Amino acid sequence: MKKIETIHAVGHVLCHDVTQIIKDKTKGPVFRKGHIVTEEDIPVLLSVGKDHLYVWEKDENMLHENEAAEILFDLCKSEGMKGSEIKEGKIEVLADRDGLLKIDRKKLFRVNVLGEMMIASRHGDFPVKKGDKIAGTRIIPLIIEKEKMERAKEAAEGGPIFRILPFHQKKAAVVTTGNEVFYGRIKDTFGPVVREKLAEYPTEFLGQTLVDDQKEHIQEAILHYIEEGAELVLCTGGMSVDPDDCTPGAIAGLGAEVISYGAPVLPGAMLLLAYYEKDGKKIPIVGLPGCVMYAKRTVFDLVLPRLMADDPVTFEELAGLGEGGLCLNCDRCTFPNCGFGKGVV
Repeated sequence: MKKIETIHAVGHVLCHDVTQIIKDKTKGPVFRKGHIVTEEDIPVLLSVGKDHLYVWEKDENMLHENEAAEILFDLCKSEGMKGSEIKEGKIEVLADRDGLLKIDRKKLFRVNVLGEMMIASRHGDFPVKKGDKIAGTRIIPLIIEKEKMERAKEAAEGGPIFRILPFHQKKAAVVTTGNEVFYGRIKDTFGPVVREKLAEYPTEFLGQTLVDDQKEHIQEAILHYIEEGAELVLCTGGMSVDPDDCTPGAIAGLGAEVISYGAPVLPGAMLLLAYYEKDGKKIPIVGLPGCVMYAKRTVFDLVLPRLMADDPVTFEELAGLGEGGLCLNCDRCTFPNCGFGKGVV
């Protein structure tokens, strides 16, 4: 930085805050570090006793924090996002539509490990709504080497760090198994809970079918809904490892690709996720464990948003939920603003 007379400072960038004190009224910065001095600023600066200023000495190999922040924001943004007003090298990334937030975690790490710049975000694979803050970015120093920003571009090469996948209108159906429900010995309480979960997303509910514990009847019910156009089939009941629990075997017997039977999540360890292919399209079939019926938040809340955004779920991703996969069943539930489901692969 260099020291110059204030009257010659127009167009220069301040390297320090300029404080204004008015007795019984205010005390604080009238101009902040990084401010570009204008002609109108000169009288104000002189009025607070600043006959000289320390400004950034321009260098063609360096970038001002705001210029660099624009580059950092461009590495983050994609369709369905917008940026906040730039201030002191900071830009916030905001959702401009509802959807599922996806993060390229490797790129995010590669940029942050460069130093002198940072991107802090909310967790990926969770829903966001229009207007939500997705991430905050900042250039740490007042000026930064152009070469370093080029390295950031290389670290994030190949696409944006953040994406918002839109939720799709889906036809959904429920197949409830169990002799006790089918024969009316007990009332089904699973259906209303599942429909309430589905109502959080754009769904058309095709119906719920109650079947007994026979494998063939379970398969017939699932295939019936798929023929009716179901794009998501949820199976409730019969998901444990007892010999008479036939739902997992029925789903596998359809020829569906079973991604996983079991997940390191509590509540929800007995989740089954499979994809049934029809006419070149993969239709999720989900076996829901009994906890979905009574626990406020379960593995279903972690998987459903991804299914609604047509975001394929892998075995490795389910396995990665182990860290953070324990719901603490808090007296006052704050999900998703908690650690539940925040595992990272």
